[in-house]
Amino acid sequence: MTSATQAYSYAAPSSLVDGRLGLSTSGGRALSGPAAAPKFFSGLVTQAAPAAAALLGVADVAMARYHQPQARPAWVRDPVVTCNGDRLRFESFSACGGVYARLDLLSGALDGEVYDRGTTNVDVNPPLREALARVGGRDPLHLGVGVDELVVTTSDGAVVEKKVPLPERWLRGFAEVQVIAAGMDQRGESAGMAAVRFLRGLPKKADGWVVQQGRDLRFCDHSVRGSVYVGGTHRLATLLPLLRFAKSLRVYGPADAASSAWELELPGMRYTLTLSPERWRGFSGEGAVLDDLSTDQAEGDADVVGMLLNFEPEVEIGLLADRSGLPVDRVKAALTQLGVAGRVGYDLAEAAHFHRELPYDGAHVTRLNPRLAAARALVEAGAVRLDGGRATVRTSSGLREVTMSDGSCTCPWWWDHRGSRGPCKHVLAARIVARADVEVAL
Repeated sequence: MTSATQAYSYAAPSSLVDGRLGLSTSGGRALSGPAAAPKFFSGLVTQAAPAAAALLGVADVAMARYHQPQARPAWVRDPVVTCNGDRLRFESFSACGGVYARLDLLSGALDGEVYDRGTTNVDVNPPLREALARVGGRDPLHLGVGVDELVVTTSDGAVVEKKVPLPERWLRGFAEVQVIAAGMDQRGESAGMAAVRFLRGLPKKADGWVVQQGRDLRFCDHSVRGSVYVGGTHRLATLLPLLRFAKSLRVYGPADAASSAWELELPGMRYTLTLSPERWRGFSGEGAVLDDLSTDQAEGDADVVGMLLNFEPEVEIGLLADRSGLPVDRVKAALTQLGVAGRVGYDLAEAAHFHRELPYDGAHVTRLNPRLAAARALVEAGAVRLDGGRATVRTSSGLREVTMSDGSCTCPWWWDHRGSRGPCKHVLAARIVARADVEVAL
């Protein structure tokens, strides 16, 4: 497995001194253009304690290996922050690639001035983590996202530099998770103390299903209609310190009940965890993006749609379709392409994409889908023959038979996963050729 490398450069370490939280920023992108240390926000956080605890939760996820917790990562990726104008979003991804965390500080929790909109990394160092853990319920908290808000600096005034590897599976996972979330619906909700009792009552390190029962959520050891699967209840651990602030808990899942998302509503903010289907399984191999990426227009459409984005907190697909002149289905495929490049995320509570620019090389991520590359190679080699609703794909291992209607194939990949991890390369190749034939006929 290969890795890209990301270099963080901070003018000084982030700090929390005398109720002033200064988050040092690294290189990122803003509406005003690329910036070495962008400044996004300065003002009060009206709910200091839940904000500090939830930010600590996001940082904890970035440090975690849930599949092998004893093997702590030697390096930690700093969380990403996006200022969408009316809110701040903090995101992180676990070292094992199976858990995505996001804290949305909404307008009700912020009282201050927005200087710019955009995305950057923020430094979360050990002393800052200790300080965040001590923030009490009545402590005032002034938040600054940008270098001007720093209270202390390094003793010699030197910059803080970090270099961390970004493995391919981690980069691909960040791309996949927003597509998977876009296919989820709310499956359950519990409010107040009922939500607290449910989460505290979950068995540790268990696999099972969660289902709505009246006004409560119930954990069970078998699947029932409308249930959501949770692989590894210990991966919800960062929710527990937030329960004293929780107003409600919402559970989301896709139609096939594989991945799950858990959203705590806090005063003026939301904290969301999205879990891969199994504790040992990262998001990188799910294949959710492959169909959209395989279309001939996706890359060009993404360039058009991308130019229309302005760090909106909610991307309106209909409005993008009107402004771009593209049909809605091609706008959605373009958003998938942009998601692979780290340029959009997905908000379950609002059922909408949001614009952000992850501070890594998006062009590198677009090369991290070997199934798609293999499918295009099969097409270029003329290995695909269509026959009505079926296709035959010639490979070095023999002929593969594809059924177009259900996306099934006679290859070992399909027999192992039955479509649960996206289409195989033979199905992708057949779909690419079928679309090309339709376009020629038109």
